[in-house]
Amino acid sequence: MEKKVDVTSKAVTEVLARTIEYLQPNPASRAKLTMLNTVSKIRGQVKNPGYPQSEGLLGECMIRHGKELGESNFGDALLDAGESMKRLAEVKDSLDIEVKQNFIDPLQNLCEKDLKEIQHHLKKLEGRRLDFDYKKKRQGKIPDEELRQALEKFEESKEVAETSMHNLLETDIEQVSQLSALVDAQLDYHRQAVQILDELAEKLKRRMREASSRPKREYKPKPREPFDLGEPEQSNGGFPCASAPKITASSSFRSSDKPIRTPSRSMPPLDQPSCKALYDFEPENDGELGFREGDVITLTNQIDENWYEGMLDGQSGFFPLSYVEVLVPLPQ
Repeated sequence: MEKKVDVTSKAVTEVLARTIEYLQPNPASRAKLTMLNTVSKIRGQVKNPGYPQSEGLLGECMIRHGKELGESNFGDALLDAGESMKRLAEVKDSLDIEVKQNFIDPLQNLCEKDLKEIQHHLKKLEGRRLDFDYKKKRQGKIPDEELRQALEKFEESKEVAETSMHNLLETDIEQVSQLSALVDAQLDYHRQAVQILDELAEKLKRRMREASSRPKREYKPKPREPFDLGEPEQSNGGFPCASAPKITASSSFRSSDKPIRTPSRSMPPLDQPSCKALYDFEPENDGELGFREGDVITLTNQIDENWYEGMLDGQSGFFPLSYVEVLVPLPQ
């Protein structure tokens, strides 16, 4: 029974991790979302940012370029496809919420309460078993009452541990119900996704039919204006030649006396924790700090192994560690 409980615990833990990876496959986005959710809790924000679904990112890209192309077959088709991709992202968000409420949360509750309680009882049982074995070896040297009490405590702990394990294994139909909820959520997601894609496919086919039925427009170049070649002795098409300005040595030296300087951002003191930007970083969420390659940023805090908090030109925010090179590390 104890072995079966141990296998159940390992199965639940790994299935939970794999389910989260299935819903949120990008590890970098998962880490960033965890960091942003932590920051939201620290700031007391009620609404947490959601996982950036790949369908939504693709849809935004299609819509942006469709608008740039304007009224054209390809541009209009990109707008149709982009809207459908954004609808798919919304359906995927609904899948995330449904699976979290009806599958992930119950399994996490099982790990944090029932399985944790069983581990506590088993640990207590092991301690009392060792105590009983020790006193049994000293039988005759210790009072019989002390040995009897150790045996009673051991039997009591054994009964409690076995009862908790039995109850868990007997109610495993609850886990079957949670697994069924996961499959139902997936079915609902795929039904809606098929409906959205069917509608998009029909729109695109209709556009192709309409385009093939329209007569093709021929390209007619504008008539060329007559071009005067000018006098034969002029070799530049009739335009007068302008004499090139003479550059003297003194003028060239004067022009290079003072090189042009571009304004630079304020630099933190060299002994202050800081880092140098290796690439440009454009903030995508509230609270992130944008910067350009070469900027030197003052470090104020490390959120986790992937994100720092810092200041640049009076602005404070978060940024990824992979975009910078640490010059002066934060104190441990």
